[in-house]
Amino acid sequence: MARKLFGTDGVRGRANDAPMTPETALRLGQAAGRYFTSGGHAHRVLIGKDTRRSGYMLETALTAGFTSVGMDVFLVGPVPTPAVGMLARSMRADLGVMISASHNPFQDNGIKFFGPDGFKLSDAAEEEIEALLDAAPELAEPALIGRAQRIDDGRGRYMEFAKTTFPKGLRLDGLKVVVDCANGAAYRTAPEVLWELGAEVVPLGVSPDGFNINKGVGSTHPQAAVAAVVAHRADLGVTLDGDADRVMIVDEKGVVADGDQLMALIADRWAAEGRLAKGTLVATVMSNLGLERHLSAQGLTLLRTAVGDRYVVEAMRAGGYSLGGEQSGHIVMTDYVTTGDGLIAALQFLAAMVETGRRASELARVFPAFPQVLANVRYQKGRAPLDEASVKAAIAAAEARIDGRGRLLIRKSGTEPLVRIMGECEDPELLRRVVGDIEAEVARFA
Repeated sequence: MARKLFGTDGVRGRANDAPMTPETALRLGQAAGRYFTSGGHAHRVLIGKDTRRSGYMLETALTAGFTSVGMDVFLVGPVPTPAVGMLARSMRADLGVMISASHNPFQDNGIKFFGPDGFKLSDAAEEEIEALLDAAPELAEPALIGRAQRIDDGRGRYMEFAKTTFPKGLRLDGLKVVVDCANGAAYRTAPEVLWELGAEVVPLGVSPDGFNINKGVGSTHPQAAVAAVVAHRADLGVTLDGDADRVMIVDEKGVVADGDQLMALIADRWAAEGRLAKGTLVATVMSNLGLERHLSAQGLTLLRTAVGDRYVVEAMRAGGYSLGGEQSGHIVMTDYVTTGDGLIAALQFLAAMVETGRRASELARVFPAFPQVLANVRYQKGRAPLDEASVKAAIAAAEARIDGRGRLLIRKSGTEPLVRIMGECEDPELLRRVVGDIEAEVARFA
């Protein structure tokens, strides 16, 4: 069965437009509640969110849906996405829900489900929940309607857990760290954890108002962190996205390192310590060819998956691997967490700085990256530019020109009406031309 509602990372859309409406959230709560209800024990669901204004609306609708089918709801308020996975498992919830559209602007929102093991649901589970949306909900008897309550210590539980991932006996004393929280879910969590570990913290993007999440700040707008690092002469910049499941690192010179460089650093260190399971890093088809060549030179393996951290995690679980992630900054370390965690990944980088005594700029350039060009073409709803014959011909011609010197990846976004074009090539001028040709042809049908 093809999924219509769920994308590559839950359900996402513009707030108060289908499917991101209170009605859909209510029905999703009822369907997911029915899917996860089994046996006679009390069933519970944990709901977290980021700082978008629409989060209140969706949180209330989901709560109504879950309680109407007999589930108790625990509301933890604004917390990072990885905290929901961690808390769902530690509090023995039947499922966890995160209300967030990650790096998107405030107008958008989304709903992500986590199972009782703390991992995001599989495609098959989401398909079954979708199927239940078409059936009448099995409403609970009046005496069995669930109740809702707020949990005040959810954020604190996650913060204490995050600190345990930093090597015992080490401190961040003497390091000045800019931390950009994108006015999002980690606006209190990340600065407090870094400060409690000893760092001098320069906070940025920590004044959410419901509308400014990801606006000019965060991992998708690292220029703000770059400017702050340079202005404050900081040792490091840590820039998170709206739900704090991804991170970019800014060195003391103001140069940004992406997820590929961070994964390479962690993979090298873990391999040397015997912690990199099966000598393998799991990443997506978007990761740079330079990363693949670097790992190969170290005798390590890069296993590629489809785009989306959920697919990285599925491959990690299936193969028993311990490290994976995406170029965009999702770093998954299953020794610690069940999904991408920007703060815990940043702590791994900081641990390397403390243990080696080296500057961020020395650690953040692990391999020379292939020149890479990314282009996004937005298209109107109902259109399918990649199905057009001339677009297919343009892509084939470009692939022939670049063959042997690089690669192209053209795909439809799973979360937005975008065609994403990525190219890598040893010849940057050829790369710009072939990507530009494809972009122009796709735009004709957008």
